[in-house]
Amino acid sequence: MRRRRFALFGCLLLAMGGYHQAPVPQRAKAQPVTPAASPGPSKETSETYGPATRLGVLKDPAIKESSGLVASRSRPGFFWTHNDSGDGPFIYGLDSRGGRKGVWRVVGASARDWEDIAAGPGPLRYQSYLYIGDIGDNREQRSEIAVYRVTEPMITAADTSATKSKPRLTERAETILLRYPDGKHDAEALMVHPVTGSLFIITKVAFANPGIYEASRPVGSDRPITLKRLGELNIPSLLGGIITGGDISPDGSRVALCDYMQGYEIVLPKGAAFNAIWNQPLRPLGLGQRKQGEAVAYRLDGKALLATSEGLIAPLIQVVRR
Repeated sequence: MRRRRFALFGCLLLAMGGYHQAPVPQRAKAQPVTPAASPGPSKETSETYGPATRLGVLKDPAIKESSGLVASRSRPGFFWTHNDSGDGPFIYGLDSRGGRKGVWRVVGASARDWEDIAAGPGPLRYQSYLYIGDIGDNREQRSEIAVYRVTEPMITAADTSATKSKPRLTERAETILLRYPDGKHDAEALMVHPVTGSLFIITKVAFANPGIYEASRPVGSDRPITLKRLGELNIPSLLGGIITGGDISPDGSRVALCDYMQGYEIVLPKGAAFNAIWNQPLRPLGLGQRKQGEAVAYRLDGKALLATSEGLIAPLIQVVRR
């Protein structure tokens, strides 16, 4: 992802006052969601989560660009990840130390630019589903993006032997086609509400605020679903809205986001409807040393956040909620 690294380098130079760029024209935007003033790293933030600790590394050599992460609902303590563009339609199981737990090919899916993975409800009650976001669009050329919904595989001890060359097979995935209501966007953060099944996408925008889009309880069909624009987030970062991953806590009360450098958390006011969360301040938090951070996920109990990085032998990092 050389293009992204150059863009990030330019952002950092700008922050240090050594890089100048002509203003970029902005497309017309819907009425934004205006959060309360977003704080920098604060005492409150540092007290919410402990220091970042390295649990291990991603041991499967086929995981070269971990771009999404989600806690397994079928096997507590296990996680799912996938590679960025350039890989096939594969998902990789891992344990809480980064150990290999098998490889699955997602039947019925293709992989143009997979950027994030989420878990949530679906058509069958009491069944967990994985949602894989083929939502990347660096050049903003795609008229439609896709999310693949597939029944979450049950990871067994025998699956550890599965590899990319000899993978297990998932059940056939449903394809949910999506279209933005206001043009084409690049995005790397996909989230699914744990109760309603509503799907949320946060776009990736340098030097500007990212857009928030929703599809309420999407159902796969041959016709694309038009997302609803909810507004935009005011990211407390010199890089702007370069959001590269996201997740909703298992109880639906918090949202975690990350960019290349750090993480953020948003907390839902008690008793409020979920979409009120987008009006709340983003609280920055440290996610440790990551070469190129593109994935963040809540632990299944909601008491910690985990993060990975692109690159071989990538770290698996955890911050525990106090």
